Amino acid sequence: MGKELRNVVIVDAGRSAFGRGARGKLVATRLDDAAAQVLRELIERNPKLDPAMIEDVGMGQVGSASELAGIGSDNVKKLAGLPQETATFQTNRQCGSSMETLHRIAQSIMVGAIDGGASIGAERMGRQLGGGGSSQEDRNRNEVYNEKLLNTNDVQRAPAPNHDDIFSVPFPDAILDQPTNASMLQTAQNVAEAYGLSRQTLDEFAVESHRKYGVAFDKGIYGEEIISLEVETPVFDDEGNWVSAEVGEMITFDMDEGFRPSTNLEALTNLRTLPVESYTDSEVVVTAGNSCPTNDGISVAIMMAEDKALELGLEPLARIVGFGVAGVKQQFMGLGPIPATRKALDNAGIDAGEIDRVEFNEAFSAQVIPSIADLGIDMDKVNVNGGSLPIGHPLGATGARLVGTVARELRRSGGRYGLATQCIGAGMGISTIVESMDN
Repeated sequence: MGKELRNVVIVDAGRSAFGRGARGKLVATRLDDAAAQVLRELIERNPKLDPAMIEDVGMGQVGSASELAGIGSDNVKKLAGLPQETATFQTNRQCGSSMETLHRIAQSIMVGAIDGGASIGAERMGRQLGGGGSSQEDRNRNEVYNEKLLNTNDVQRAPAPNHDDIFSVPFPDAILDQPTNASMLQTAQNVAEAYGLSRQTLDEFAVESHRKYGVAFDKGIYGEEIISLEVETPVFDDEGNWVSAEVGEMITFDMDEGFRPSTNLEALTNLRTLPVESYTDSEVVVTAGNSCPTNDGISVAIMMAEDKALELGLEPLARIVGFGVAGVKQQFMGLGPIPATRKALDNAGIDAGEIDRVEFNEAFSAQVIPSIADLGIDMDKVNVNGGSLPIGHPLGATGARLVGTVARELRRSGGRYGLATQCIGAGMGISTIVESMDN
């Protein structure tokens, strides 16, 4: 006879401030050390939590930062002072990596395999999304891109049988006919064309996100979420490359570098569009201003069985009540949160109208706007303190950040249900639903 599933709670969650990729304040900082500092801080501010109660530590990471080679969470576990008996693992579900890791830890707790664990997200990015790595010419025939992946069969090309139940518009044939290896920028343009979104609509969304973040930061709303780190200021040469042989001064890093307080509609309107194609002869609308930056950063969430946490006298942020992962056409990657959230809502046994707060990863303005509309959620509930356009999107670190942010916002606002959701580069979405501890 199987065990009854246990409730899982988020004991605490926090993160570093997010630095600019390749040119920000975390460039000279080892991510294993930074992640250990964040994890240790969460443990220390919950003194009733014995580190030995963190039985499994997972890391979500996409880009393979050198200092996190192998099982990066094992390095962090040791640097944070956790027992050697603590188990570790690493996950790569692209942008959804640390949310996937969080799901895996939570589900292990639910079935009674462990009582507590931690999800870590870590990422070091370059200046451009998807940049870096060796060229095709530097690789042998087993390492080069498999061009057979550019072909799709009839099932892969055709709309999903339940397409009309999930999306409010058809996907244009001219876009579906394109290869399924579109750049992230191209997928944003594709979504904008499918839903008829204007450049002004996307820019207005971006301006509002920066405004909300500035207001929230000044009010101290991010004070508990962002864990201050003492970091070395990177020294760059004239071409903008980090000079690792030179040691910069130590500074306190506690504010996301993607935030631009001067962001306004006029400034965004003057930005050039990015190099993407329109396959339906539409206006190109994707710019750096309505797209997330590249970033370095760390996020951590500690989870435990609810009965165990309450027995210890801990004060959890929220209860995890729903999960969802779903695939979509890769050319429309940004719409992955729609089917993923529908699955998570079903898993939680609630309707979209019951959601009080949403943290939706703002990879691009173009994918947040139609996704929220198709889900039937009021935009006033979404990213009320700003989103990833000003905060940043260090790929592997974003998922745990979203869940921690919405859990903390539920406590602050008095709402009951919160949704954390994001798209995933390969053509997926991932969602988590949390519930206030007051219910």
